Amino acid sequence: MAKLKIIPLGGLGEIGKNLTVYEYGQDIVVVDCGLGFPDEELYGVDVVIPDITYLKQNKDRIRGIVITHGHEDHIGAIPYVMRDLDVPIYATPLTAGIIELKLEEHDLLYNTQIFTKHAGDRFKLGCFEIEFIHVNHSIADSVALAIRTPIGVVIHTGDFKIDVTPIQGEMMDIARLGQLGRQGVLALLADSTNVERPGHTESERKVAEKFDQIFKGCEKRIIVTTFASNIQRIQQIINVAAKYKRKVAVTGRSMENMLRVATELGYMEVPEGTLMELTQIKGQPKDRTVIITTGSQGEAMSGLYRMAFNEHKQINIDANDCVIISASAIPGNETTISRVIDEICRKGAEVIYDRHTDLHVSGHASQEEQKMVLALTKPRFFIPVHGEYRMLCKHADIAHMMGVDANHTVVAENGSVIELSRKTVKVADSVPAGRVFVDGSGVGDVGSVVLRDRKHLAEDGM
Repeated sequence: MAKLKIIPLGGLGEIGKNLTVYEYGQDIVVVDCGLGFPDEELYGVDVVIPDITYLKQNKDRIRGIVITHGHEDHIGAIPYVMRDLDVPIYATPLTAGIIELKLEEHDLLYNTQIFTKHAGDRFKLGCFEIEFIHVNHSIADSVALAIRTPIGVVIHTGDFKIDVTPIQGEMMDIARLGQLGRQGVLALLADSTNVERPGHTESERKVAEKFDQIFKGCEKRIIVTTFASNIQRIQQIINVAAKYKRKVAVTGRSMENMLRVATELGYMEVPEGTLMELTQIKGQPKDRTVIITTGSQGEAMSGLYRMAFNEHKQINIDANDCVIISASAIPGNETTISRVIDEICRKGAEVIYDRHTDLHVSGHASQEEQKMVLALTKPRFFIPVHGEYRMLCKHADIAHMMGVDANHTVVAENGSVIELSRKTVKVADSVPAGRVFVDGSGVGDVGSVVLRDRKHLAEDGM
């Protein structure tokens, strides 16, 4: 009897660049294909992607790439990986729409097969059967996967939380997880991002109430920044703007693209007469205007950054503006965000940001939701994923508390080859795994020597 191999090539010991390989016999299925963002030490590097040496060596055995949802840390590496792998991609409609945009930008769309699947669908890839299960997250159309293998069912949660009052669609399909748990789950791989938070993650509806409070008495122009992918949040902003008879303009390329894809696919409904072009802003009274922009992480080329530093062609921020930052800082971005907030304050504008308000709720499960998924699925083996190393250890502790045998939990690292039989689990080997740096259009051109030289230049100059 062959063994099932699970090989994480990214997403362990870090937040970002999620990519997990499932291998049985001659068949390989890849789950997610994300990127990470560079830290301050990586001078001039644009993004970081997983090392796919192992996939390139075994590309004839890959039956497909299956995507859980459309966030950058799960799909961002696809345009770089597809240069080396010619394999089909399977995703839900919104996720597929976002992937198509990315591939189009890189001139790769015409030769990539993308198959659209819905929550509840099952399809075969080699000896694997994949089932999509609806979950709640901060982007619509997110799914967990039930992966049927010749030795049992593995559940891969993707990013999730349990939101009983979601803005769009239904609550996470915990009934299906319960059914699978009763039939027997071999292994569970679960999202560990919020494992350090006790209790439950707040519902997205909480943010809607906060927006309503701010808009109600505001006589200034309102500028809101959030993650472009969070279309439920954008929908809420548009709804509350329409309620208070404000016109909405959108700026920032990723935001404009996302709005187009989401409305075309029916994931967003914009009340008639609410949207206006950016060029119409001048003629619109300030207290009747809302601008939705990119830049919630203080990125240098984003809409909010350019407005704050007077580099935007149409919009300058002044004392008649109220700026709302409806996102939390991704670890490592705190300095850039603070710089933008400071600059907006210098302009005399009012800034409302996450630290003091309910303007953002996480898309990830806290401890009680993680316990619920463990209780429903009753896995024999547990492998925490999607988190820094301390988070994975904490998640393993919670699994032990929920009755998973300590010998049946594996806290692995990127590149670990986790081997499962019906009775045993162990880290048997390792494959090449690490970070590949993307600088401009060059993938992997920047090595440690170049980075060392750039560091010298940054610190000492010429």
